[in-house]
Amino acid sequence: MPLSEALGSRLAAPLRALVAVPGVDVSAMDGYAVTGEGPWRMVGRVLAGGSLYEAELRPGEAVEIATGAPVPAGTEAVLPWERVTVAPHSRGDAVPRMQAATPAWGEDVWIEGVAEAGRHIRRRGEDIAEGAVVLGAGAAVTPVLLGLAAGLGHDELLVRPKPRVAVLVTGDEVVQEGLPAPGRVRDAIGPFLPGLVEWAGGQVTSTLRLPDGPLPLHDALAPSAPAPSDVLVVCGASSKGPADHLRKVLGDLGADVLVDGVAVRPGHPQLLARLPAGRLLVGLPGNPFAALAAALTLLAPMLRELAGTPARHETSALAGPVRAHPRDTRLVPVRRSSRGAVPVGHDRPGSLWGAALADALAVVPPGWSGDQVELIELPAGV
Repeated sequence: MPLSEALGSRLAAPLRALVAVPGVDVSAMDGYAVTGEGPWRMVGRVLAGGSLYEAELRPGEAVEIATGAPVPAGTEAVLPWERVTVAPHSRGDAVPRMQAATPAWGEDVWIEGVAEAGRHIRRRGEDIAEGAVVLGAGAAVTPVLLGLAAGLGHDELLVRPKPRVAVLVTGDEVVQEGLPAPGRVRDAIGPFLPGLVEWAGGQVTSTLRLPDGPLPLHDALAPSAPAPSDVLVVCGASSKGPADHLRKVLGDLGADVLVDGVAVRPGHPQLLARLPAGRLLVGLPGNPFAALAAALTLLAPMLRELAGTPARHETSALAGPVRAHPRDTRLVPVRRSSRGAVPVGHDRPGSLWGAALADALAVVPPGWSGDQVELIELPAGV
């Protein structure tokens, strides 16, 4: 990708220096490039980006030079301007540089000062050698990385692009704004998915609202449907009730169902499938907290794998009572503390209250008896 489009991606290959930094020997200070013993006669001027001083400096000669300008061949040191005295027209009568008139080239102008061999010269490749690997594959493309890449000669970066995610929200009872009428509910899943997808390394490229029924869902998933995405997320319709048609539609389309339910609560009626054209599909339950738990179980890890985004791995003791499920793993909203992970409650499948109070979900296995548990990080604000 061009540098202007790569922000937020991950490097797919190591970042190498196409040029040395600096590319040539340059001055580290505003001052005078000199060689040999002083005093030195000024023979020219070099500015950053200006014409080079083509001749080689001879002992007793000096060239006025700007920071970052290439030093002439033969330069032994650079004298900072504040440490130099200038003697116009003769070797004697030295006056401070800041009091001296700017000399007209061709005049007999001499400078004096104490030069240290090699001082204030940045040598070619001193900071970064040409061909050096400066960052490994998988590094996040940040604004600073873009600046580094440009300075190393890159116009493009080989990156793992963000997976594109299309969201399908199903349900006649789901409304998008205002106060829901009796028997209706506000969509609480669609609003959290874009942030969760971005946090995991992807980007939501479209959101489509579908009424209940197999035909609208079939048409949205059919091979002839537009496919500007790598991953489809279907909200609702993944359970086995009379209005849940996702499994039947996937069967009719010849999809390969990879995961059909997960032994986790909330969120067990989730699924993962591959459509015939190759796109991946994640089915989320319709209850908001169950959908969040399922998204963190299947969707987020899949996006992280596609995008090369690393996951945080953490375990903790539980600092509060938790009742384990006899057969399934429970995902319990908790807040980290110095005593361990504290359950915050309010964790029914239809409510996001507990998850909004929490900063992680504790993974409590069936039959848990007090051991440390894994924590699944929750997306944070930016």
